[in-house]
Amino acid sequence: MKIGCVKEIKNNEFRVGLTPDNVRAYVVAGHHVYMEKGAGVGSGFADTEYVEAGASLIDNAADVWHLVDMMVKVKEPLEEEYPLFHDGLILYTYLHLAADKAQTDALLSGKVKAVAYETIQEADRSLPCLSPMSQIAGRLSIQEGAKYLEKRFGGEGILLAGVPGTPKANVVILGGGTVGMNACKIAVGMGANVTILDVNLKRLEELDNMFGAHIQTLVSNDSNVERVLRDADLVIGSVLIPGASTPKLFKKKYLPEMKQGSVFVDVAIDQGGCGESSHVTTHDDPVYIEQGVVHYCVGNMPGAVPRTSTIALTNATLRYGLAIAEAGLEEACKKSKAIESGVNCYMGKLTNRNVAEAHGYEWTELSELI
Repeated sequence: MKIGCVKEIKNNEFRVGLTPDNVRAYVVAGHHVYMEKGAGVGSGFADTEYVEAGASLIDNAADVWHLVDMMVKVKEPLEEEYPLFHDGLILYTYLHLAADKAQTDALLSGKVKAVAYETIQEADRSLPCLSPMSQIAGRLSIQEGAKYLEKRFGGEGILLAGVPGTPKANVVILGGGTVGMNACKIAVGMGANVTILDVNLKRLEELDNMFGAHIQTLVSNDSNVERVLRDADLVIGSVLIPGASTPKLFKKKYLPEMKQGSVFVDVAIDQGGCGESSHVTTHDDPVYIEQGVVHYCVGNMPGAVPRTSTIALTNATLRYGLAIAEAGLEEACKKSKAIESGVNCYMGKLTNRNVAEAHGYEWTELSELI
């Protein structure tokens, strides 16, 4: 199979879909890899490394799109890339279609076979291709939140850990999944007071066993969320329903009750966000202030640490990509329920229920199409 990888064009996105080691794995398996020149530079991988691994370098992205059977990316294609779709192209990347009707329509009209990293789910319900970026985003959320608590960024001017004789910051984490747990780990490590909320009592028990007396666990409901937000200095939104739009747990009505200069980091923003007051921002202009609360809503947070993110991501995505390349998407889906769960669009048909419900579209079971 002809495999392609192009430079990401999203604002301040320096990750790349394939490392030189990934290229070597595809080439050894008998596939041909086409890399756009400079695609890996932002993650610290030189063109010469890709050539040594067996890739063919192509001068511009459009030629790569037209040449290949499968395009391996990191982020969803942007509007200027839609005309480069072609019938039967396998697109293997993060898509987050529930929050992006325009992209959904473009993939359907282009008859693309779209495989989304974030909906690949194993039998144990784990999300192996989403997990590494969730780990990074969770840890980064505390790092970024601590920075924007500084007065010069509009924050209240509080140090997360405090010092002897001063109060520590109160960190509230909405959602106890992979993002929430990793945010909790960093917040506890920095010495903050941490409260984490989730609807799943079993998960709260696990977190309680993990962190003990260092955290407060609470059932996530409107009353508890509103109560803890009044005293919060930093709030992390880390709610996820795979493939679906995120429920709005952080409501606008809470803002007037919160501290002036408190910070809300909406890690769920690429799925629509868990805040009613959230809208997507970029690394160039990451924050805005609404009713005195600083909002950080960058849609590609892990892009800030591309070397770590690229290696972590491709460690997870490579095995599924190789399976698709080896057997073709249809046979790979028949052999692997995980890969089948990743297919959101197939030759003009929507095949993911959550995406369909988000846009009011009809959907078809992939098994009926292949």
